[in-house]
Amino acid sequence: MNTANRKPLPGTQLDFFDTRAAVDAIQPGAYDKLPYTSRVLAENLVRRCDPATLNASLSQLIERKRDLDFPWFPARVVCHDILGQTALVDLAGLRDAIADMGGDPSKVNPVVPTQLIVDHSLAVEHGGFDKDAFEKNRAIEDRRNEDRFHFINWTKKAFKNVDVIPPGNGIMHQINLERMSPVVHARDGVAFPDTLVGTDSHTPHVDALGVIAIGVGGLEAESVMLGRASWMRLPDIIGVELTGKPQPGITATDVVLALTEFLRAQKVVGAYVEFYGEGASALTLGDRATISNMTPEFGATAAMFYIDQQTIDYLTLTGREADQVKLVELYARATGLWADTLTNAEYERVLTFDLSSVVRNMAGPSNPHKRLPVSELAARGISGVVENEPGKMPDGAVIIAAITSCTNTSNPRNVIAAGLLARNANKLGLTRKPWVKSSLAPGSKAVQLYLEEANLLPELEQLGFGIVGFACTTCNGMSGALDPMIQQEVIDRDLYATAVLSGNRNFDGRIHPYAKQAFLASPPLVVAYAIAGTIRFDIEKDVLGLDANGKEIRLKDIWPSDEEIDAVVAASVKPEQFNKVYIPMFAIDEDTGPKVEPLYDWRPQSTYIRRPPYWEGALAGERSLKGMRPLAVLPDNITTDHLSPSNAIMLDSAAGEYLAKMGLPEEDFNSYATHRGDHLTAQRATFANPQLVNEMAVVDGKVKKGSLTRIEPEGQVVRMWEAIETYMERKQPLIIIAGADYGQGSSRDWAAKGVRLAGVEAIVAEGFERIHRTNLVGMGVLPLEFKPGVNRTTLGIDGSETFDVIGERTPRTTLTLVINRKNGERVEVPVTCRLDTAEEVSIYEAGGVLQRFAQDFLESATAG
Repeated sequence: MNTANRKPLPGTQLDFFDTRAAVDAIQPGAYDKLPYTSRVLAENLVRRCDPATLNASLSQLIERKRDLDFPWFPARVVCHDILGQTALVDLAGLRDAIADMGGDPSKVNPVVPTQLIVDHSLAVEHGGFDKDAFEKNRAIEDRRNEDRFHFINWTKKAFKNVDVIPPGNGIMHQINLERMSPVVHARDGVAFPDTLVGTDSHTPHVDALGVIAIGVGGLEAESVMLGRASWMRLPDIIGVELTGKPQPGITATDVVLALTEFLRAQKVVGAYVEFYGEGASALTLGDRATISNMTPEFGATAAMFYIDQQTIDYLTLTGREADQVKLVELYARATGLWADTLTNAEYERVLTFDLSSVVRNMAGPSNPHKRLPVSELAARGISGVVENEPGKMPDGAVIIAAITSCTNTSNPRNVIAAGLLARNANKLGLTRKPWVKSSLAPGSKAVQLYLEEANLLPELEQLGFGIVGFACTTCNGMSGALDPMIQQEVIDRDLYATAVLSGNRNFDGRIHPYAKQAFLASPPLVVAYAIAGTIRFDIEKDVLGLDANGKEIRLKDIWPSDEEIDAVVAASVKPEQFNKVYIPMFAIDEDTGPKVEPLYDWRPQSTYIRRPPYWEGALAGERSLKGMRPLAVLPDNITTDHLSPSNAIMLDSAAGEYLAKMGLPEEDFNSYATHRGDHLTAQRATFANPQLVNEMAVVDGKVKKGSLTRIEPEGQVVRMWEAIETYMERKQPLIIIAGADYGQGSSRDWAAKGVRLAGVEAIVAEGFERIHRTNLVGMGVLPLEFKPGVNRTTLGIDGSETFDVIGERTPRTTLTLVINRKNGERVEVPVTCRLDTAEEVSIYEAGGVLQRFAQDFLESATAG
């Protein structure tokens, strides 16, 4: 830590780093014009940067230059159990590798405080109409995940700087918002802003508190855990002025779905977005969090709000200590992070969005940025219409209705609105349709307490929305099994069945294999669609049912007023509820049990946890980038769900066949996500999505959808895993050719690990989603980008070719992609090397993040 610019913070016993003085010393008056993001990044530089390079790095921020990399040192790493566990499996494997090379494995520990929350493992096997759903689902979670939880408990004792929140407590982002983030840290006598990276693309949820929090891949998180800087160039920082206020009856979900469509259209991909203006000032912290949570859906890296009175009120409401709340305000006012000190901030680009223009919205059927006013849904020809028959499910049947995900359950207004709508529906005798699997999975136990305080939990339970778990469930593909009779009817009639959920992701095939498409909606709308039972329904106008007198009931008859929602929130949501939940959860756990060995005792029969192979065999060898055959030729918008699905494993899949062979009963196959700590299972998930469109899989003249590819030179179309096995046996280097926005969606390291283990050395696409590109680099896979106007179609690539990559790899240089066609023709195509920084070049050349760290660790140990 530097000592220059360190000064006492007025009103406290702490010091702080006077960033304004450091910036204005370079260019007088410059600090006043910096956006919020730049001010926080500048403080990090002043406090942590090597003095020899500090001024050059600060100048990047002041002059809005992007030609040099500068370091960022996040204060924390936050993980959910899927990527967090796989990151810790990698570190356990790294300990083994270090021990094999003669080093001390116990010295391999996270340097940065790391918090792991077990929140991605619970499936909704029992719906919200079962009064014991929570206990039953938790018991199944523990049974299925015994191997995983055994390993996670070992990490808690074996690694320093790792805190674990056990299963059944909530979603990492909501826990982070409601308690984990202090907003301003006080460590070693110094106050400084909270900053973090998290192993989930929705990590920006706490940007709503004024905390820079960005989602990264598991591999980048590992690098930060181990004390390395996260290197970056100045991001695009876009100002978004919010004007007006939402109309009556419009929820924060409606607002965020409209904003997501708007910001996607404005191409904010990769940018840091800063919201300000009168509209932003009037939004509650819960409303802000709903917006910040959807950052990856509009493609940005962060979605920042300033610190203001709304922030202070929220910290008080959620039970933060009075001294901590006071520190946040003192620090923000002193350092220019308080709203009214940012009135002169300058942006290179400003957008304006009128909150009063928002109508009642959904998003779907396949993408979260495809907004759809509910008034248009019934008439929309979405896909094959099936005749409705009495006693059978209708076309567009809603088979899953889930209030889930921290996007909405961290906003009390949304949850209370759903409870009030349920109360009003119950009074009039409305019920959910019998084919709807309904559930409520709050992101925090505090939600249960304030619903009980408002006497609304029984109302939700009566409609089938009882609490099934405190975890990330349906939104993550963990929707559980359907009633066998319902599932069979969907199959027999080839029914267009759907899901409606209050989450943030609705990619095809994600929510449930038999829900052909999915729609995102506010919690009260989820309840309304459970009553309607079909999305072929004008929810604004059509009749939901009849009351006892035969009078028609429509949505307007049960929709609660804004005044009532606000009154119930004010009366029912209290600091003591949050303290009751979080004080015991975060009590220091003085573990008096026996110490554990520094090396994990791997269980040979486990299909969940297995020693990773990244330091041995082919992965330790050279990547020649010559004679590569395509594993897949892909269209635009390939998501990480296509690359490495997270949903339930089917028996007839490659992973299902493997698990059956390993002796696992089908009912305990669990999800692809939970098996990512075992590379032998996770490899078989690579491109395993049944909705994959691989242009190489041509059958009878048409591209066949599914987990398929074509083995070359034979020209035979086979299941993807069979092709991968064949190519691995041949030691055949592979390449992937793709369109735009390759790798969008959740931050999923196995989307990069899977292709690397298959033998993929390079991926050429028209564009990459930020997190997935860094994961590819972290696995030693070379990302290459076609120049504008050039793509697989203009080049006539059909998958029968072989490819070479020629040129010296430096940041963002132009390399040559050589296409060797089957007829002997050779074509040379210039492509951009998407190793964006010198650090990324270094990581790639080492073979990946883990190989690089092993080399550096042993070198430093030898030098020491």
